[in-house]
Amino acid sequence: MAAIEPEEQLKELGSTLSGIEQVLDLDGMRRDIAELREQSADPDLWNDQERAQTVTRRLSYLESELGKVEGLRQRLADAATLYELAQEMDDADTRAEADGELAALLKAVQQLEVRTLMSGEYDAREALVTINAQAGGVDAADWAEQLQRMYLRWAERHNYPTQIYDTSYAEEAGIKSTTFTVKAPYAYGTLRGEHGTHRLVRISPFDNQGRRQTSFAGLDVVPVVEQSDHVDIDENDLRVDVYRSSGPGGQGVNTTDSAVRITHIPSGIVVSCQNERSQIQNRATAMNVLQAKLLERKRQEEAEKMSALRGEGTSSWGTQIRNYVLHPYQIVKDLRTGVEVGNPSSVLDGDIDEFIEAEIRWMRQQEMA
Repeated sequence: MAAIEPEEQLKELGSTLSGIEQVLDLDGMRRDIAELREQSADPDLWNDQERAQTVTRRLSYLESELGKVEGLRQRLADAATLYELAQEMDDADTRAEADGELAALLKAVQQLEVRTLMSGEYDAREALVTINAQAGGVDAADWAEQLQRMYLRWAERHNYPTQIYDTSYAEEAGIKSTTFTVKAPYAYGTLRGEHGTHRLVRISPFDNQGRRQTSFAGLDVVPVVEQSDHVDIDENDLRVDVYRSSGPGGQGVNTTDSAVRITHIPSGIVVSCQNERSQIQNRATAMNVLQAKLLERKRQEEAEKMSALRGEGTSSWGTQIRNYVLHPYQIVKDLRTGVEVGNPSSVLDGDIDEFIEAEIRWMRQQEMA
């Protein structure tokens, strides 16, 4: 098969980018930016801290997205000019520079294309992430803490704000569980494919005989609730416990019994929050987490009913999705998409975009099948 000429590749990329621009609705994006800028200029906006943060986060996200698309369009034009110069001057260095930019553009357009695949009802929402240590004892608790760091580092790489609501520390090392939010538009649509069990294989640092240990941690991702969501919660169905917050080693974080744990008796869902100083604030945050989990449960039940009506089998979200092997060889492999990376250190430092993008494409294919 003959190689595609760079000029043809640039045309194809331009056509793909046009499709992306249409889906993203750049004119609508510009109108939203103008409106949000007007709101952010209102001196009274910061009287409501939560609304102000929502407005500024949304504005920052839209400006970044618009700049990304407009920047790619300009880079395509510049690359075409660079190829013309290389041909006119018969210059190998300029040609090599143009080839490098073409490869970078191909990757950038593919990454942006993934964003257009997120069209689910809640995909545009922020994400609420919960990680639980599973089988593996102290190694599983340590593994859960490593996963928490991985996702927080991933968010940091993308300049996505995060907030930890609750962390339950294990006795020897690591954590039993943690709940945090990723406060960025489309965070849920981006991360929902990470939902499932993550398996780690390594030489245990907690085993004095240096034996290999397999440990598991479960990750749950749900969309953050909004005011338009309606989730009926009967106060009689709740058990509310108040306790003193604690950090590693049992050190008190708060000087009062302000941490709140809420159990939803009918579903068995337990949520807690200890990051606020006020018991009232912790209760309100815990209720938001409970609403998000109940909303996701309702969505899953509706999806299962539709699958049953169509005669389809339902897939379990609690299944193992990815292996992280540190011994006897080093590899991270996704069991659904087949994507594998031979540098676990980079992955555990938050470099997981390749996995996430492949998941989004895979989920889209499953939904359309």
